[in-house]
Amino acid sequence: MNTVIIIPARYASTRYPGKPLAMLKGAFGKKMTLIERSWRAAKEVKAAQRVIVATDDQRIKDEAQRFGAEVIMTSELCENGTERCAEAADKLGDEYDIVVNFQGDAPLTPPWFVDGLISALKEKSDFSVATPVLRCDVEMVNDLLEDRRKFMVGGTTAVFSKDFSALYFSKEVIPFMSEHRLKSSEGFVYHHVGVYAYRKEILSRYVSWGSSNLEISEGLEQLRFMENNKKILCVEVEAKGRKFWELNNPEDIGKLEDFMSKMGIN
Repeated sequence: MNTVIIIPARYASTRYPGKPLAMLKGAFGKKMTLIERSWRAAKEVKAAQRVIVATDDQRIKDEAQRFGAEVIMTSELCENGTERCAEAADKLGDEYDIVVNFQGDAPLTPPWFVDGLISALKEKSDFSVATPVLRCDVEMVNDLLEDRRKFMVGGTTAVFSKDFSALYFSKEVIPFMSEHRLKSSEGFVYHHVGVYAYRKEILSRYVSWGSSNLEISEGLEQLRFMENNKKILCVEVEAKGRKFWELNNPEDIGKLEDFMSKMGIN
C-alpha cells in the first residue's frame, strides 16, 4: 500500500497569521521556518514514499521550494487541513492508498509516531482513519491545564474505548480527574498528536459531508468523521524520551526552542 505524506499549510491562521513562516532556533543556533522544520521531520518517516506541502499561499510555496520541498497549490476555500489534504490527494490520482496529514505546526513529531500510525491503519481494515495518542506525564498535563487557565488554546486531548476507537477529542483537558489521581500512577490523560492517516477513499466523503456542529464548536477537524459515524483508531505511541508540543500560539515558540535545545535538535 503506497503512502504519501501531505503537510497542509495556510498563511491566514486566525490565532497566528503567518505561522508556517515563523522562525525557530535550534539547539546550536540554526534558524529555520516552522514549515521547513515540519517538512524535515516528515522526511524522516520511513513508511512513506513521498512528502508534499499543500498550500494556498504563494509566500509559503516560495519558502517550501527554497528548501527543496514539492508543493501542490490548493484552494483558499479549504476549511481545514483534512480538506486541503483531500484536494491535494485528488490531484495525485490513484497513486496512493494511504494519505498522511502531517501537521505543519508539529516539527517535534518523531518519525516512529507516523510509522506506527501507518502500520496500524494497514492492519485494521475496519478503520478508515487513524491518529496517534501520547500518554502524558504530570508535567505535560500541568502545561495543558496552564494553557486553559490562561484561556489559551493549547494541545488537544483524547479519550477512547477498550478497542482504541476514539470516543471524543477536546481542547479541554479530558477526562477530568482529581488532583490525587492526576499525580498518581492511576491518573491518565492522553495528548492527541495532530497527525492523521486516512484511506484515500474516505477523504472525498469527508469533504461532501460539510462542517459539523462539534467540529465547529471545538475547532477540531477530526470530529466531522465521528459525527458522521466513522470510527477513528487511536494509536498509542511512546515518546522514548522525546519532548512533544505543537506550535499553537506565538507563546509556544519559546517552549519548542527550549525542547529542541534539550534534545540537541539544531
